[in-house]
Amino acid sequence: MITLLKKKELTIRFGLCEKFGGKIMKKHDINELEKLQKQLSSNISLKNIFELEDIKLVAGIDIAYWSNEGIDYGVCCIVVFDYLTKAIIEEVHHIDKIEFPYISGYLAFRELPLVLDTVKKLKSFPDLYMFDGNGYLHNRHMGIATHASFYLKKPTIGVAKTYLKINNVDFTEPENEVGSYTEIVVNEEVYGRTLRTRENVKPIFVSCGNWIDLDTATHVVLHFVENNSRLPITTRYADLATYEARREELSKIEK
Repeated sequence: MITLLKKKELTIRFGLCEKFGGKIMKKHDINELEKLQKQLSSNISLKNIFELEDIKLVAGIDIAYWSNEGIDYGVCCIVVFDYLTKAIIEEVHHIDKIEFPYISGYLAFRELPLVLDTVKKLKSFPDLYMFDGNGYLHNRHMGIATHASFYLKKPTIGVAKTYLKINNVDFTEPENEVGSYTEIVVNEEVYGRTLRTRENVKPIFVSCGNWIDLDTATHVVLHFVENNSRLPITTRYADLATYEARREELSKIEK
């Protein structure tokens, strides 16, 4: 049986003693986080639970942060696209205080409450979610794209701009051709791909979140890449939206 934590539990249950990033955490709480990640990871499936032609709406998700008077804030933006036309169907955002500290390897616990509150604002119903971040490409296969899938109950993909080494394993540059990729293999297991989306431009890092295979995830990412960016428009537009929302909030502080 999978144990899913509610927002209140995510932000309060893991909140108290030994300092991390200005917040307080107990060592045994870190152990609980890892235990939950391992529990959830046993239910990951890297197989499609859908037919590609049934994907109508795809959502891109990104988060930005700032601090004011010692308090951390975050904004999550979700941009929903029509899969075939790539037209924007909907855009929503949500701003809130961030209660959970930044701890490497446990970023989903910091981001997920904000993501879920933003999803609640959607009027449309995405068939697939793409995150600016990792999924299976994580020490315990539990990046934000994977972790969130258990709450969203939809297939997810992780799309990252940079790569954080896992077990000291580096990535290999793919050929300088659009669509070329190399696999990131750790202990003889494929964690994700280094994908070339534009010639003469840095690659990006694609990983399954859940309920999707790596070939399909790669196909979807390339489908949404346009000529003016190496990133798919799903997460790129979400990134631009978070930048603008953050800028507006910071301008209010400066007044």
